[in-house]
Amino acid sequence: MSKYMRLIGQNARKASLNKINSKTKNKILKRYAFLLGQEKQSILKANQKDIQFALGKGLKSNLIERLTIDEKKLIGIKNSIDKIANLKDPVDTTLEKWRRPNGLTISRVSIPIGVIGVIYESRPNVTSDVASLCFKSGNAVILKGGSEAINTNKILAKLFRKSLRENKVNENFIQFIDSKDRKMVDFMLSRMKDFIDVIIPRGGKNLVKRVQQFSNVPIIGHLEGLCHTFIDKDANLKMATNITYNAKLRNTSICGATETILIHEKIVKKFCNPILKKLEENHCKIYGDRFLKKYYKGKIYPAKEKDWSTEYLSAAVSVKTVKDCDDAINHINKYGTMHTDSIVTKNKKTANKFLKNVKSSIAMHNTSTQFADGGEFGFGGEVGISTNTLPPRGPVGLGQLVSYKYEIVSNGKTRK
Repeated sequence: MSKYMRLIGQNARKASLNKINSKTKNKILKRYAFLLGQEKQSILKANQKDIQFALGKGLKSNLIERLTIDEKKLIGIKNSIDKIANLKDPVDTTLEKWRRPNGLTISRVSIPIGVIGVIYESRPNVTSDVASLCFKSGNAVILKGGSEAINTNKILAKLFRKSLRENKVNENFIQFIDSKDRKMVDFMLSRMKDFIDVIIPRGGKNLVKRVQQFSNVPIIGHLEGLCHTFIDKDANLKMATNITYNAKLRNTSICGATETILIHEKIVKKFCNPILKKLEENHCKIYGDRFLKKYYKGKIYPAKEKDWSTEYLSAAVSVKTVKDCDDAINHINKYGTMHTDSIVTKNKKTANKFLKNVKSSIAMHNTSTQFADGGEFGFGGEVGISTNTLPPRGPVGLGQLVSYKYEIVSNGKTRK
C-alpha cells in the first residue's frame, strides 16, 4: 500500500508542474463531456452495480439517492463540465497591481494550489465535478471515493484520463485510488504531506471528523450543514411559505437544506399553520417548542435541546420561536455550523442586521438555503462548501482553487 500511494503522490506532484494553456484545458473538458455521453450505458451499468452493493449493505435511502446516476443526472454532469470549460481560466490572472515610491512595481498573480486530495462518499458526480474544477484551475487531484460508489467513480475517472491522453497531457492530473481499503484514507491524511497541498473532505460527519482529527495536511471543508431559515415579523406569508418549503423539502439530503426554522413570536399565531402544515402534508416531521405547540393545529413533537444541533438530512425539521432578529442571530451563532442561514423579511434594515451579524459563510435574504451551491453561484460546480473562518468560505469553485504569488519588477533597485 505504501509503495502504491507514494507512486500516486509522486505522479500527482510531477503532473502539477505542467502548465497547460486555457485552450487545451477547455478542449480536454469538452472531450470529457463528450466521452460521458458516448459511454452512457457503461456508466449506468457500473452505477447499478454500486446501487446493488449499497442496498446489500443496508445504506439509508438518502445515501442511495446521492449514489444514483440516471440519464437525467448524467446530462446534468455533462452540462456542469461544459459550464466549467466556458468559465474564465483563474490561473495567471493579475489580481492587483501597484507601483511603490521605492520604484517597485508589484503584481499579485493567481497560481494553482498544486495537488489536491479529495476524500468523499456516495455522490459519484463529485468525481467529475472535482476533476474538472481542479484541472481547469491547474491543479492535480487525487480522488478517494467511498466503497459504495467505486465502480461508477472508477469509470468517470478513467474517461477523464482518456481525454487527457488523447490530448497529449499527463493523465496523472487526475488519479483515482482504486481500492475499498479505508487504510488508504489514513495514509493520505498522515503520510502524504510531501505530495498533497490540501485535503477536501466531502461526506458525513464521521468522515469529516476523521479527516480533521488525523490530517497533517491543511483542510478545506465543513463538518455539518446545520442551516436555518428565520421568518421575521415583517415577512410576507406567501413568500415565507414558499421559501421554507423549498429550503427544507426540495432535497432533504443536501448540506444546504434548512434544518431549523426560526419564527418571530409576533407572527407565530398567523404564520405557523400555513407554513408548517404544508411541510407536514408532505410528510415532514416537525419538532417544536412549547410556544409553537399552543398555536399549531397539526402533529408536533416536543423539541429537545439536542434538536437545535441536529442535521436531519431527511424530512424532519426543528422549529423555534424567537423574540426578535437579535434572538435569531444569537441562536444561529450558538447552534449553527457557519454554513448557510437565511432571513425572510420585507424590512431591509432588519435584513441587513441579520446579514452582517450571523457568522455564516453564506448569509441570505428572502432566499432558499438550497441555493448554497457552486453551480447556482455561477462557479460551474464546486468541490465542496467551506465553513472555515479563514478563506476560502462558502462554495469552493474554480476561483477558490487558486493561491497567489507576488511578482515584483524594478529597474535595478536596491534597498537602502
